[in-house]
Amino acid sequence: MSAVLPADVRHRLRDLLIVARRASGMAGVGLHASRARGAGLEFAQYRPYEPGDEPRQVDWKLFARSDRFFVREAERESPVAIWLLLDASGSMTQADGAGPSRWDAACGIAACVAEIAIRQGDRFGCVVLHEGGVQLVPAAAGVRHRDAVRIALAATSPGGGFPGETALAPVWERIGARDLVLFLGDGLDPGAIALVERLAAAGRETVAIQLLTVAERDFPFDEGHRFRDPETGDEVLGDGRALRAEFLRRFGAAQAALAARFDVAGVRHTVHVLDRPLDEPLRALFGRLA
Repeated sequence: MSAVLPADVRHRLRDLLIVARRASGMAGVGLHASRARGAGLEFAQYRPYEPGDEPRQVDWKLFARSDRFFVREAERESPVAIWLLLDASGSMTQADGAGPSRWDAACGIAACVAEIAIRQGDRFGCVVLHEGGVQLVPAAAGVRHRDAVRIALAATSPGGGFPGETALAPVWERIGARDLVLFLGDGLDPGAIALVERLAAAGRETVAIQLLTVAERDFPFDEGHRFRDPETGDEVLGDGRALRAEFLRRFGAAQAALAARFDVAGVRHTVHVLDRPLDEPLRALFGRLA
């Protein structure tokens, strides 16, 4: 997870909410009857002021004593958690030249979700799925927890295939029936798609963001090119110009089939291409709800 989001992305996040559809109508305070800031709630911690915090959150008495800006946080435990499910298989290392990889984009979008969850007062957790198994950061709230998620993602190096069925037990043990699950992956691994469908079938509110490279969207190859599978290492030589029309046709058909599977499963979904702003897929999924 990037330590610093682009300033324009951070600014646009200020008017974006992530709201679980089934959370509406639940008793309590806040967007998810959850952790909330304000008078009458239990004090949790002070944290340094960050760009994007509202002035009313600043403890002005503490500022008068210390000449530094601090935000006072209070909390109430939330029955709803936002879970980030990240595919860390080898195909997530793909990038367009020297640009960001799919994994970089996944971590950037995860950072956006963490910032929104902090502002809303919601808990959030993280599950990284890779060939070696599952790495899980339990759901919690606040800036310190964001930093814990950031450290876990920064220490992850995607590689190999998707974990097998037996390794996925922690996913079912931790993600509650009322929680919101946000899957981030390339959507190319059958095991990942099956997991998303099973989560939705088990009653978890599940949304998916498919991460694609510019090359997959545009297939900009005009001459001979060596195409390599990052998970298996298999390579194929081909003429880009001759392959373009057939690739785009078949890739479009595969995308339509994936979208149909998500629709049948009741999974809200969108596509994020690596040359687009990080907040764009979140706005596509949640902007209308906000």
